[in-house]
Amino acid sequence: MEGGQLNYFFDMTKDSLDGHTPKSTNIVWHDSSINRDARSLQRGHKSVILWFTGLSGSGKSTLANAVNAALFAKGVATYVLDGDNIRHGLCRDLGFSDSDREENIRRIGEVAKLFLDAGVIVLTAFVSPFRADREKARALVPEGDFIEIYCAASLTVCEGRDTKGLYAKARSGQIKEFTGISSPYEEPDSPELKIETGSQDLQTSTQLVMNKLIELDLVSE
Repeated sequence: MEGGQLNYFFDMTKDSLDGHTPKSTNIVWHDSSINRDARSLQRGHKSVILWFTGLSGSGKSTLANAVNAALFAKGVATYVLDGDNIRHGLCRDLGFSDSDREENIRRIGEVAKLFLDAGVIVLTAFVSPFRADREKARALVPEGDFIEIYCAASLTVCEGRDTKGLYAKARSGQIKEFTGISSPYEEPDSPELKIETGSQDLQTSTQLVMNKLIELDLVSE
């Protein structure tokens, strides 16, 4: 598919899903011959969405990948959906306006839901700055299948890390609508887990997430 055709496809997809009803009318949902319970039984563990949220530089991707490694070592089927990686493909047509951020998270929620059905523990690492968008992603799946993990780090700490130089560019006006500087970040009201990634070391933060998964009977000790 050529670049222009790809952008047209994404534009049509985005427009058709701005509401809750697909634009296409001649479609029927087909149930799989193998359901989620059967896949989880085969894998030997339950599936769940671990939704890491926080400012850029708060340690979302680092923590998600550390938890991913810890789960993999236990033989758990996992996959990490990283914000930058997704914008290289599935969401490469989106910018950082409020509407594009909303569509970005909507798409990720739908993809995470597919991984959930596949019996996989999926870890998503996205700023996902707006509460309403995170709640829409939560509402896509049954209660208990969406674990919101707030990576709490102050703006000062995140700017001090600034490994990509993004905050400096945002401060100088080179990047518009940057979360924490020129666009808001809405902290979770009641996340399942709050990790102080601004002050705790990675090993401690990882163990806290693992402890939560054990507490929820999602993985064994």
